[in-house]
Amino acid sequence: MLSLSPLAVQAAQVLTVTLLSPLLSGVISRTEAMLAGKRGPSVFQPYRDIIKFFRKQRLLPEHASWVFRAAPYAACGAYATFATLIPVLTTYPLPGATYGDILGSAFVFAFGSFVTALAAIDGASQYTSIGASRATMVGVLVEPTLIFVFFSVAFITGTDLPYALNATLRASAADVLRPAHVLATAAFFMMMLVDTGRIPIESSSATIEFGMIDDARLFEHSGPEMALFKWGSAMKQFLLYTVFVNVLLLPMGLSSTGSLQTVLLAIVLLFVKMCIVACAVVIIETTFAKLRLYKITEFIATGLLVAVLAVFAYAVGFG
Repeated sequence: MLSLSPLAVQAAQVLTVTLLSPLLSGVISRTEAMLAGKRGPSVFQPYRDIIKFFRKQRLLPEHASWVFRAAPYAACGAYATFATLIPVLTTYPLPGATYGDILGSAFVFAFGSFVTALAAIDGASQYTSIGASRATMVGVLVEPTLIFVFFSVAFITGTDLPYALNATLRASAADVLRPAHVLATAAFFMMMLVDTGRIPIESSSATIEFGMIDDARLFEHSGPEMALFKWGSAMKQFLLYTVFVNVLLLPMGLSSTGSLQTVLLAIVLLFVKMCIVACAVVIIETTFAKLRLYKITEFIATGLLVAVLAVFAYAVGFG
């Protein structure tokens, strides 16, 4: 049985995120179309879109600075770095995992959104600025909920290291089923819907919707930079799904030996788990009525309440 070195597995982990993330987006788009009674695009359409943008000419706003040009590279770099900090394929920590706990990982992840918003403002367009301000508002509201989620899981498992969280939950099914953990997982799922632009006010396929947030930030970008932003958006979604299935919900199916066979099996199982979660997300999205823009605070506040209840349940000994 061929055994891979930790650095090779680390590289495979990053490649899994970068290469499979557009495929996950394609599966979600195809499932959405099928549920709407349409044939839908190919699951490989996101790859074609990214290649198309790489071949297009680069056009820059008149007053754009180096920030505008550097932002897509910095965002993709942040997401690739985040992929080294969380358990994507293995149960044991890889070399990059020692550089940050779950909060440090969250800061690296948030850096990608920060530079994207910064580039949107630097483009000096009113539409991109509106998108950046809305995205920042949503990020500020989501942040406390995620902190409560990670605190509650850390209280249960006694650590805030992603690999240790995975190991603790994998060792005891009772911890996965504890009320505090169930509430924390539900709150993270709600914030994952918001962060990936599914509900309550966005439509992932629309481009002119009033409540559009994420895509509005990219109006001034074109060519290779636009391709990188599209790719980075798919990576962001893939990473959130990875945290949900590998750290919180189903922390099983990862390689414990680092052999080639188990790593390949872990990649397949990870994608299968993601497709199951993606189907659930699409069903919720297609059956959930869109809310008005100002209603987003109520949705996120509900998620915050669920996360606070998770900490409260643990504190009073119920969880």
